[in-house]
Amino acid sequence: MTPTTIDLRSDTVTRPTHAMRTAMSAAEVGDDVYAEDPTLNALEAAAATRLGKEAALFVPSGTMANLVALLTHCQPGDEVLLGDQAHIVRAEVGGAARLGGLLLTTLPNAADGTMDPASIRAAARNANLHHPPTTLLALENTQNFCGGAVLTREQTEAQTAVATDLGLRTHLDGARIFNAQVATGTPAADLVATVHSASFCLSKGLSCPVGSLLCGDAEFIGRARRTRKLLGGGMRQAGILAAAGLVALDTMIDRLANDHRNARRLAAGLAERGFAIDPETVQSNIVALPLDDAPAWRDRLAQQGVRVSVLSPTTGRLVTHADLSEAHIDEALERIGQAGPVPV
Repeated sequence: MTPTTIDLRSDTVTRPTHAMRTAMSAAEVGDDVYAEDPTLNALEAAAATRLGKEAALFVPSGTMANLVALLTHCQPGDEVLLGDQAHIVRAEVGGAARLGGLLLTTLPNAADGTMDPASIRAAARNANLHHPPTTLLALENTQNFCGGAVLTREQTEAQTAVATDLGLRTHLDGARIFNAQVATGTPAADLVATVHSASFCLSKGLSCPVGSLLCGDAEFIGRARRTRKLLGGGMRQAGILAAAGLVALDTMIDRLANDHRNARRLAAGLAERGFAIDPETVQSNIVALPLDDAPAWRDRLAQQGVRVSVLSPTTGRLVTHADLSEAHIDEALERIGQAGPVPV
């Protein structure tokens, strides 16, 4: 059976699994601000192990994970280098500038999500007293606004090598790092081995209701815990949420391959219907679709019971996730075909 509405807006619309709900109802809890929640402590330890870091910190959202990282790595007035398509720049309300007093300097992201290492080197400021000190390089994997582009270990290393040579710290927004792991066959720990900190979301492709983890060395996470408190992110019996995260890490990562297959199936069906999309360019669970009027197309599809999102006035976004099967994808394609002529 297909649902009345097929929701392709984001993998954040997923619902927690039955196993997650069961674990949440039985979770042993304590006060996390006092570091006394055993379930949350277990999740943070598991997250750190998954990413090959010493420690981890649970926060409510990916946006807070990135903000905590930047505010912990940097001082007000510092400069952060990052891509012009970075989620931190495009979809996090300018929090690093407003709350941290940080200068975000953007460099062009290539279609594959990377930044040119030579551009990173050229952009970093020297010690001239007229300049804000450049202290951090921020990367993203997978790259949301580049259509879910996946960074390989080698691509990440090429960019962080420049940062290391310049004496910069590095942070990776790994909201969908496990999609990158599945797409490349490279463990997440290897994909983030050369960054000082990395985050990942539980509430996207992993189907949890709430939560992200920020990982790094023990000293950094100790300072990040204070930053989280500053931002109002200190939680009490958060083990109820952490229980779902433990289930997700055990059961939801390998199945991301299904989402990737469904995304390519979706892209192939769109190409057959005349859309300007090459299915071979789809690397993970995000399909970025060139359109002449993305908002109008979104609204037209909504009338057919298909929900999509918009990355720009000329780019639609369709995201596959755990709540959608092949049958849902095929039904979505049928409805898209019924929506009228291709708007390109």
